[in-house]
Amino acid sequence: MRRHDTHLSETGVKALYGAATIALCGASPAYAQQSVEKSADPPTESTAAQAGIDETVSGRQVYTPADFTRFAPRNALDMLIQVPGFNIRESEQQRGLGQATGNVIFNGQRASNKSDALFTLLQRIPASNVTRIEIMDGSLLDIPGLSGQVANLVYKANALSGQFSWKPQFRAYYADPLFTRGDISMSGRSGAIEYEVSLNNDNSGRSAAGGPTLIFDQTNSLIETRDEIFRSRFDSPKLSGKLTWDGPGTSVANVNGFYQRIYNHFNEDGFRVSPGVPDSFRIVRQTNDTWNYEVGADYELAVGPGRLKAIGLRRFSHLPFTQTVITSFADDSRDIGDRFVQTGDLGETIARGEYSWKMFGGDWQWSAEAAFNTLDNVAELFSLDATGDFVALPFPGGTGGVNEDRYESLLSFGRKLTNTLSFQLVAGAEHSTITQTAANGQSRSFFRPKGTLSLAWKPSNTLDFSFRLRRRVLQLSFNDFLARAFLDDNNQNAGNNDLRPQQDWSYEGEINKSLGPWGRQQFRFIYRDVEDFVDIVPVAGGESVGNIDKAWAAAIVSTSTLTFDPIGLKGLRFDGTLVFQKSSLRDPFTEESRQWGGFVNRQASLNLRHDIPGSNWAWELDANHNHVLPRFRSNEVTRTYEGPWFAGARVEHKDVLGLTVSARISNLLGARSYRDRTVFTGLRDATPIAFIEQRDRLIGPIFSFSVRGNF
Repeated sequence: MRRHDTHLSETGVKALYGAATIALCGASPAYAQQSVEKSADPPTESTAAQAGIDETVSGRQVYTPADFTRFAPRNALDMLIQVPGFNIRESEQQRGLGQATGNVIFNGQRASNKSDALFTLLQRIPASNVTRIEIMDGSLLDIPGLSGQVANLVYKANALSGQFSWKPQFRAYYADPLFTRGDISMSGRSGAIEYEVSLNNDNSGRSAAGGPTLIFDQTNSLIETRDEIFRSRFDSPKLSGKLTWDGPGTSVANVNGFYQRIYNHFNEDGFRVSPGVPDSFRIVRQTNDTWNYEVGADYELAVGPGRLKAIGLRRFSHLPFTQTVITSFADDSRDIGDRFVQTGDLGETIARGEYSWKMFGGDWQWSAEAAFNTLDNVAELFSLDATGDFVALPFPGGTGGVNEDRYESLLSFGRKLTNTLSFQLVAGAEHSTITQTAANGQSRSFFRPKGTLSLAWKPSNTLDFSFRLRRRVLQLSFNDFLARAFLDDNNQNAGNNDLRPQQDWSYEGEINKSLGPWGRQQFRFIYRDVEDFVDIVPVAGGESVGNIDKAWAAAIVSTSTLTFDPIGLKGLRFDGTLVFQKSSLRDPFTEESRQWGGFVNRQASLNLRHDIPGSNWAWELDANHNHVLPRFRSNEVTRTYEGPWFAGARVEHKDVLGLTVSARISNLLGARSYRDRTVFTGLRDATPIAFIEQRDRLIGPIFSFSVRGNF
């Protein structure tokens, strides 16, 4: 399945999102480049008690709206991305709701939704509603699972207010103009009810690239030349909202949900020339128009010595997918082609209860959760016959269903050991039963321990350390149980009934150092010791997604904020995130040691911003780099990437008739789309090379604008 990406789309995001950068680090440096706008003065009614934060807890850094005045923010996201040395990490897509993940909470509470991105939630909150942002170590909170620096956004809605943005984009080559990117939101309060609603299509994109692809044989002789252009159109409008009710006494209830449509179209046209055979023209047409929704609610009240919270959630996705590949010839040869059609319905229902209380000088919580996941999938494979009609081929492995019933219980305890040292311990287990109704379906049950140990030490007001040990069980993609065809590369997964959830021991450390007026520095260290790593493995009937017994990965992440006010360069600031990663597993086909397929082993995001003192003008320079490693199948090695560097420049005016207006040009260094693919006649590295594919496509400069305002 292909989706859009900021720079190109299909090629780069496949490599990046499949890599371990997101799994290991969760950093989102790209959002540090977004513009921020001017807001009205924030209210002062919200208190620390309303935020659920003990004012006696030491070690917090508190940022008020005045700290962000120079950035002229429009919403909470605009403020949070400017907190020195802080990178927003999205919540992990884990099994059920589970423990809290990510590093942002709202009024002292984790969000009780699952699929809505933190960035969407933050964009819905006007800057005028924000009282302060508190940065503290997660182990100081009574929310199990949090560790390292966590941002608590303290806010309260009062009068009705709204905001909007429009962000068109234009490319110099191939792509259609983008006019549909933008968002609009409103929030307010009526009595005991606080509400937020938004319509957001910020994740839209128009991507394209074109250029030559050269095919060589095993002797490195050119055997085919291709001239190809791809274009994609991606829109994902989402209507979302939240209601909060301040009930009797200290009780509070939240209802949240969204409905989203996704329109994802990919077209590729290629003209192919090869000596001794007729010229040909190949088209690839891919459509993935889906819809999904999520509805959740929670209710919290005082019961006995503590507080009881009940959470319910339902989400559902309808996932039709069609891929068609047709090749026409310059002579009288008949057209050849294939079509793959798949329709899946994916659902999840969660019921969760949490009871929290204080005892033995610390915070306790017992949680119990039941989650029920289902997939019903129908897949068909067709071939173009001599009459020009698509005729069905046998493809039984692609149709079937998968159900998982999962039950989890965890007990947590956290407290301060000294004035500078605190800890949190979470321990429990889950029991799950996975049932398949596809060909050769089976039912299997698993019992797995889970838990977390977190330590936080703050020896001074400018330095803190944290460590977290986790036993994780990751969520499976149910589609991986079933057969799947990839017609553009002439590949196929056979399906695998024995697929198991990936597990790991995760060791994570974090160091945060204040540099005073110069800024902040953060280092994160991550090591994953993985069992049942999910990758392409040999199975009966070919190859498919399966498990590798052992694997590991490690990462070092540096996040820096440097301000130049101390040397007289007022308003000038540098933000940089560097990621260095390494991984290892034993290849299931060759038994050789290698890194994970599609792994991003180097990543950099650099941004220089100058808010010119005494004016409404600001400018930015930025650069981004991702080094993506190859992916592997039984008979091929493929590396798909963009770059090597993307660079851009932006200029912004914060008050054009009350609006914030900016203009940006991206890809100043001429980054391109590349693909290096080696296909063997049989088993990789054990049989002769069938062909080598080298792709080099032009992306070109990208021009974008932004208009943002309040109403």
